[in-house]
Amino acid sequence: MRIDFYQLSRDPVVEVVPMLARKAVASGARLAVVHADPAVRAQLSDALWAADGAFLANGEASAGHAARQPILLSGDGARDNEASIAILADGDIRDTADRFERVLLLFGAESTDAARDLWRRLASAGGGGGTSAPDLHIFKQRSDGAWREGR
Repeated sequence: MRIDFYQLSRDPVVEVVPMLARKAVASGARLAVVHADPAVRAQLSDALWAADGAFLANGEASAGHAARQPILLSGDGARDNEASIAILADGDIRDTADRFERVLLLFGAESTDAARDLWRRLASAGGGGGTSAPDLHIFKQRSDGAWREGR
């Protein structure tokens, strides 16, 4: 499993999720967007529908037709649409994260220490019982809004 840490320093999550979702959907992947707060999920849904004039179809996992949604929003990491990628928009890695091939963990400045601790735990995981540590990457946003991979 690959886990990408996205450190939000300029743009809010409601702007970053549509950008990342657009790339995932363009690659042919199905996507799960996870946030514990239903009000924030509603904002994310609106932002996805309005994404630069090219809407990104999405639906709440608790609503009908979850399996048909290219982007499924939930509070717990539902994968009813067989998503291979999850965006953890609230910065909370869940037990359900290992269901996905790739996880994008978004976190702000207030969560930097927790993200570092998680990175260290994940980097040292594996090695026993046939499991291996996940493939970890970090992306930082530059002042011009572009993202760069780095440490």
